[in-house]
Amino acid sequence: MSNVVLIKTAAELNEMKKYYQANLSEKQPQGSVFSAKTPSCTITAYKSGKVLFQGGGSVAEASKWGDTPLVAPKKEKKEIGSHLPKDFASLSVVGSDEVGTGDFFGPMTVVATYVSKEKIPLLKELGVQDSKNLNDEKIMNIAKQIKDVIPYSLLTLHNEKYNQMQQSGMSQGKLKALLHNQAINSVLQKISPEKPDAILIDQFAQEGIYFNYLKQQPNIQRENVYFSTKAESVHLAVAAASILARYAFILRFADLSKKAGFRLTKGAGPKVDECAARLIHEKGAQALSQFVKLHFANTDKAKKLYNKKYSNN
Repeated sequence: MSNVVLIKTAAELNEMKKYYQANLSEKQPQGSVFSAKTPSCTITAYKSGKVLFQGGGSVAEASKWGDTPLVAPKKEKKEIGSHLPKDFASLSVVGSDEVGTGDFFGPMTVVATYVSKEKIPLLKELGVQDSKNLNDEKIMNIAKQIKDVIPYSLLTLHNEKYNQMQQSGMSQGKLKALLHNQAINSVLQKISPEKPDAILIDQFAQEGIYFNYLKQQPNIQRENVYFSTKAESVHLAVAAASILARYAFILRFADLSKKAGFRLTKGAGPKVDECAARLIHEKGAQALSQFVKLHFANTDKAKKLYNKKYSNN
């Protein structure tokens, strides 16, 4: 379980409490201002100004509040991937990962790939690795090379559709689960009758929660499905999926910048709020749904900034 800590002012704590009004817990730890539980994590805010996010979605949730999350001290865990079959990195695997969940601007992109054991040496030679170690230029170069040598499925949940689904009551965690399952099914169809040795999902929720999200789906992949945090370092199939998902996100982000008429900013920090305020000024608040994830706290921050900076001009 990931733990993330942010430091906030009293005013910001009140703003957060209002945001999580529908998720507030009746029981509050001693010294806390509020405690809330979302499908992906638990948020506890203390009078000291510390806000603790706990759970699989803690980093993404914390990133909505415009700060660089501080990873809280935690107990030593068993080695990543230690629950997986022996020599997992050398098996033929379908891997899936997503990009864009913590970005205010831009879509959510999910990719599943199939990397057979025979293709592993080639992907290593092409530079496939944890995408967090690669800049955008390298991501683009590697993605262009691997997209023609391995089977993959790319799903892009554009902002307008994302906002519609989120506003209908669907959590980001459920959206991710639906897209992962769909992408995995698509890849399995592409490689049929060949079957992978395993399916590895970069873990964003506990296994039980993941399958609960999918309970109403007609075709749920359960056989030989494994979950691991930092799965990009466990098997190249997930690393390749992450690179292709980032590649698609970068292209779509560039399109959105052209549509906005100025360069947008990735992430969810203060500069993002400034971009959104400018977007409101130039295209109107109604245009936001085409560019951003409206449920992020950045939406209210951008509107306040717009009122302060532009409304009197």
